[in-house]
Amino acid sequence: MLADILITILLIASTFYMTIILLRFLLQLARADFYNPISQFAVKATNPLLRPLRRFIPGWGGFDGASLVLAVIIQALAFFLILIALSGGIPSFNPLTLVVWAVLNVLDLIVKIYFWSVIAVVVVSWIAPGSGHPAIQLVAQLTEPVMRPVRNLMPSMGGLDLSPIIVFLILNVIAVVIDHMKVAAGLGAIGLGM
Repeated sequence: MLADILITILLIASTFYMTIILLRFLLQLARADFYNPISQFAVKATNPLLRPLRRFIPGWGGFDGASLVLAVIIQALAFFLILIALSGGIPSFNPLTLVVWAVLNVLDLIVKIYFWSVIAVVVVSWIAPGSGHPAIQLVAQLTEPVMRPVRNLMPSMGGLDLSPIIVFLILNVIAVVIDHMKVAAGLGAIGLGM
């Protein structure tokens, strides 16, 4: 029972912090408002671990590789600690497998962030169109880079925007591919798929 409790706490804490790191990465990639209070929170929450890492992994062209590497490191560390809790000691494992599992879970989390962000944008467009709330503005800025290309390809529907449906379809296809890759990497077999 204690191992299950520790694993649950570890999964929640690591996923929460990885979400903040990946939000910072995606917001930088989308060139979202840096001075938004939520952006500032993400920067302050991730700076202590990102600053030392940036000495070795500099950003290039708006792409913050250090954030991605930090997310993978945190996920790999979480998996390692979970394996210790499950086996009752330091297990024998292939470190490359651990890295593959971490990368796949980070990719899966990115897809989930986009999925729920698109849902938020759609719901807000019905409930409070044109809202000036900082969270709503930031989510709209976050989703715009994935929505714009689809919107540009779609024919005009007389003011009806069907691009979220296409984006949902694409995100679900990517999620299925990632899930199959997790199973192929052995992640589903040990029950650590998140």
